[in-house]
Amino acid sequence: MKTIHVDLGSRTYPIYVGANLLTQGPLYQPHLIGKNCFIVTNSTIEKLYAEQVHQTLESLGQKVFRIILPDGENFKTWQTLQLIFDGLLEFGADRKTTIIALGGGVIGDMAGFAAASFMRGIHFIQIPTTLLAQVDSSVGGKTGINHPLGKNMIGAFHQPVAVIADLNTLTTLPPRELAAGLAEVLKHGAIADLDLLSWIEKNTDLLNAYDLNALEHVVVRSCEIKSAVVAADEKESGIRAHLNFGHTFGHAIESGMGYGSWLHGEAVGCGMYLAAELSHQLGYLTQAEVSHLTNLIKALHLPTQPPLWTLDQYIDLMSHDKKSHAGKINYVVLKQLGQADTQQVPPDMIESTLLATGAIKK
Repeated sequence: MKTIHVDLGSRTYPIYVGANLLTQGPLYQPHLIGKNCFIVTNSTIEKLYAEQVHQTLESLGQKVFRIILPDGENFKTWQTLQLIFDGLLEFGADRKTTIIALGGGVIGDMAGFAAASFMRGIHFIQIPTTLLAQVDSSVGGKTGINHPLGKNMIGAFHQPVAVIADLNTLTTLPPRELAAGLAEVLKHGAIADLDLLSWIEKNTDLLNAYDLNALEHVVVRSCEIKSAVVAADEKESGIRAHLNFGHTFGHAIESGMGYGSWLHGEAVGCGMYLAAELSHQLGYLTQAEVSHLTNLIKALHLPTQPPLWTLDQYIDLMSHDKKSHAGKINYVVLKQLGQADTQQVPPDMIESTLLATGAIKK
C-alpha cells in the first residue's frame, strides 16, 4: 500500500492506494469520530462491495446503515440528494456520524455534498471504486450535483477525512468506465508531467488490459499531482483551474447530449482534443503535438469526434461553465505539452477550433 497526503494544515488527510483495502479496519479506525456510519452507494456497487465495507465497519463497533441510490450520472440531482438526507434523518444521524461514499464520481460528489450540508458539515470518507474517481474526483473536496443548464454548478468544497482507493475494485469496471478514468490520467500528464505522458504512451496496452501494477502507477502519480495542486490552491482561485483541461468543452458535450449519454471521461477525452486544437490555433502547440496527444486519446479508446452542433449551441453550453467570469468564458490551454494556462479566447478562435475538429460546419 502507498499513502499520499493532501496537505491542508489541520485538515490534512491521507489517500491510501493498494489492493484488498476494503476490509482493512485499521485504515478506517482513525477517521471515525462517532459510533454511527452511513454507507452511501448505488444499486450496482452495493451488490459488489457494500457487504465487505459494512462488515469491516461493524467489526470496529460501528452501527452501520446503508443508503442506496440509483446508478447513473442522470441521477446526480436534487431529488436523489434528498434521498440521502431522508436516510440520515430517518435513522438518527448526528454531528458525529461519518458518511462513507462507496462508488464512483457521482456517489462521491453527492455523498460529499450531503456531508457538507447535513448539520452544516459532518465527516465523510471516500472509497472510490472507479478509476476516474480514484485518480480525480475523490481527491480535493469538490462536491455537488448537476443542473440541467450546467454540470456541477451546485455544490460545496468539503474535504474528506480519508480516501481509501482499493485497486481490486477496478477489475470489475466495464471497458468504457476504464477508458473514462484513463482520460483523467492523461489529463494530468498533459498539464503537469511529461514523464507521465511518456509512461502512458509506453504502457497503453497494459492499462487497457487492466494490469494492476500499471493501474497502481497511474493512480499514485495522479493523486500526487492533484494533491500538490489542491494543497496550493484549495478553492480554485489559481492553478487548480488547470485541472479542468478539456472540461469546458467536455462539460458542454455532457450537458448538451444529456447526462449519461457520454461518460464524463469520454467527454473530457474529446474535450482535450478540442482544447489541444485550440492551443494550436493560439500558436502554442504544433500540429505534430496536437496529433501526438490525439493519438494517445484514441489509443486509450476515447472518442475524438465531437457532436455536430452550431457555433451558438457550443457557446451557449460553454457559457454555463464554472470558469466563466462576467460573461466571459475561460479556457484551459496548453502553452506546451506538460504546461497549462487559463485564459479568455477571442470568439473567432473558438469558431476556427470547432471547424478544424468537425464540431461545426461552415
